[in-house]
Amino acid sequence: MSSCIGVIGGSGFYALDESGDCTTISIQTPYQQAPVTLYQQEIGGKKVVFIPRHGKEHGIPPHRVNYRANIRALKDSGANAILAINVVGGITPSMAPGSLIIPDQIIDYTWGREHTFFDILDNPGNHVDFSWPYDKALAQALEQAAITCGYDITRGGVYGATQGPRLESAAEIIRLERDGCDIVGMTGMPEAALARELAIPYASLALVVNWAAGKSNQEITFDDIISTLNTGTEHLRRIILETIPALS
Repeated sequence: MSSCIGVIGGSGFYALDESGDCTTISIQTPYQQAPVTLYQQEIGGKKVVFIPRHGKEHGIPPHRVNYRANIRALKDSGANAILAINVVGGITPSMAPGSLIIPDQIIDYTWGREHTFFDILDNPGNHVDFSWPYDKALAQALEQAAITCGYDITRGGVYGATQGPRLESAAEIIRLERDGCDIVGMTGMPEAALARELAIPYASLALVVNWAAGKSNQEITFDDIISTLNTGTEHLRRIILETIPALS
């Protein structure tokens, strides 16, 4: 299979490379009536297919994202690797707003989401190994790209995936920290597991936009989140655009 990279955009990240030609394609999947819209372009000699997780107008909340349709559409478009962008809250002291992190583990606290392609247990292969949720080679490529761009970045850490769309209580964050979580977000699962079920290497690049509940004396405000997001989104874009040409 020729090289094709899938990129999933998170909050604030609704286009990949606006300076290049982009083709809109539609992929029909068994998981929703409407086709999934992808944006295809060539970057660094690679075919890239991009999907904004929350829609172009940010109209889809985390618990309503059709993760199965998105991952299947990326697979059917030819993507043989996925770089996912996530916006998160910081739990541990090193995860201050503005920090960049490439997690290597995840804990799933979500519920009620369509979380598997294997609705019928028809063969032993349905039980995929998820010991290490993120692909190490993709994570290494993201880290090297961040270094090349001159950004400080943390390699490794635990992503706590919560249901949303509300933010967590301070007590919930204490629980997540006790469980070993470094960051908290609402879109990491079941996305990562679905990619594993379809055998697509997957890695996350996360931007911390706020302290998690109870980790600051200040109230969490969306003005502060948007301010951090506006700056951090360009960092994310530079890292992704630097990573893509380096992938084999």
